[in-house]
Amino acid sequence: MHQPHAEPRRSIYYQYQVHAPWLASAHPPQDRKKVVIVGAGPIGLFAALELARLGVPSVLLESELQVSEGSRAIVFTRRSMEILQQVGVDAPITANGLPWRFGNSFYRGQRVYRMEAPHDPDDRFFPMINLQQQYLEQYLTEAVLAHPLIDMRWGNRVTRVDPKDSFVRVDVDTPEGPYSLESDWLVAADGARSGIRAMMDLKLEGASYEGRFVIADIRIDLPLPTERLAFFDPDWNPGNTILMHREPHGIWRVDYQLPADETPEQALAPESLKARIDAQLAMIGHGGTPWAMDWCSVYSARALTLPDYVHGRVLFTGDAAHMLPIFGVRGANTGWQDAQCMAWRLAFVVRGLAPESLLQSYSSERVAAAWEIIDEAGKSTRFMTPPTRGFRLLRDAVLSLSLSQPFVGPLYHWRTSRPHEYTHSPLNSAGDDNGLFKAGPGHGAPPQNIRLGADDYLLDHLGGSFDLLYFTDGPAIPEALRKVVAATRAGGVPMRVVAVGAAEPVAGADLTLADADGHFRQRYGVLAGGAAYLLRPDQHICARWMSLDAGRLQSALKTALGGAASTVSIQRGA
Repeated sequence: MHQPHAEPRRSIYYQYQVHAPWLASAHPPQDRKKVVIVGAGPIGLFAALELARLGVPSVLLESELQVSEGSRAIVFTRRSMEILQQVGVDAPITANGLPWRFGNSFYRGQRVYRMEAPHDPDDRFFPMINLQQQYLEQYLTEAVLAHPLIDMRWGNRVTRVDPKDSFVRVDVDTPEGPYSLESDWLVAADGARSGIRAMMDLKLEGASYEGRFVIADIRIDLPLPTERLAFFDPDWNPGNTILMHREPHGIWRVDYQLPADETPEQALAPESLKARIDAQLAMIGHGGTPWAMDWCSVYSARALTLPDYVHGRVLFTGDAAHMLPIFGVRGANTGWQDAQCMAWRLAFVVRGLAPESLLQSYSSERVAAAWEIIDEAGKSTRFMTPPTRGFRLLRDAVLSLSLSQPFVGPLYHWRTSRPHEYTHSPLNSAGDDNGLFKAGPGHGAPPQNIRLGADDYLLDHLGGSFDLLYFTDGPAIPEALRKVVAATRAGGVPMRVVAVGAAEPVAGADLTLADADGHFRQRYGVLAGGAAYLLRPDQHICARWMSLDAGRLQSALKTALGGAASTVSIQRGA
């Protein structure tokens, strides 16, 4: 019988809550489920919430009884906050996190590069915000437990997965013994050590790097700003790299690279941790400042991905699908993009609005994103942890030059995680005017946020359906377009129309956004009325037109739905 850890984990700043295990004996016999999600980390929790927002129930299986131990993922990007806003957890993160936008690289006591992430008045969220993963999981868990479409099952460990042609059988162990569960679809969100991936004998592709880092969270009072600090080749850790981040509640993250011949056990010995953290504090001028350890671990840099995230009725997402280096905050931030990309497609398939083949575009989009990230992260990783003597010589040359040559500084840039643009997605419209636009988000890109008022932004109103941004000063959406929208909705496909530009409500639009100064139209590259953007339910652009007519909209919707059978009703209703 599975016996999860039943005592609250220890922390000097976070109070862990132990949840009661879900036991089959206390519930009626199990019918076949629509979706089962394995793993209640940040990605699995979000996936359940996003599916529920789209009307799809799920069972969420978590082997433990409490949120994860240690701060783990701590830096969340602007795009991640826009994604988390969709499921209503952005407010507590904003209220309790530490926003920032600058990063500093130091060599031999000199700052050799300062990164500045862009931020303008149209952005609701800062480029980055720091918050320990326990809090993030807590906010997501609270939302999950409050949602009637999500069946959260603590203390349930998956021991066997048996994929069939039309469903998946799952064997689950609990503190009172095993039970079996059948589901139309299984989502593997069970992390880097994915048991589902191992059970299905699936192999990751890519590279593992020799460099290992200790990750230590300490409580200490340091009079330093909330900015990323990176130190290269310090005297106390020659040839290696140290990173520091401020966290909420008086906690600082210290990541330092280990010598190649040191084992994790040696590195985590209390005397080793104390000596190295004391040396780092002394180097930055705060030696002797009292500190206390909260949590520590050892991390190895890997850049790996599955070649396919869809295996029959089993879908992989987050770290279960790929393992990415921490440099550039790519872990959870990439995973949320995975889950958002997957969830709307899976919801449409479950609800009969799209064919199962639509899920293949999830895999193609996100595998391409993973390889792009691996390429970028590999450059950062090879700079942080040179894998060969040649790379080390090159890195050391850059370090030396940076002391006197400012042009070398940008080579320190850590290539921060960014939202992938699905430029070559099969869901993009081939017959639109994408190439004619001189500004604005293009094919596959997430939308540019626009500030509409004191606490009102464009992305507050988009997502979860197909959104048509129609730019007009006129009193009404053209009748032919309204017929296509009506037929789309009649086929069960959620769709909203947002009119942009008019001072008064526009007939046929669900929302009208005035644009008296033309700022919205300028940011989106719109030159005249009748232009439009079509956004997928995950907010990414799938079509844009300088002038939209009914036939082009109808064609774009059909493409974005993967040739869904439901588009027949759209054609008949147009």
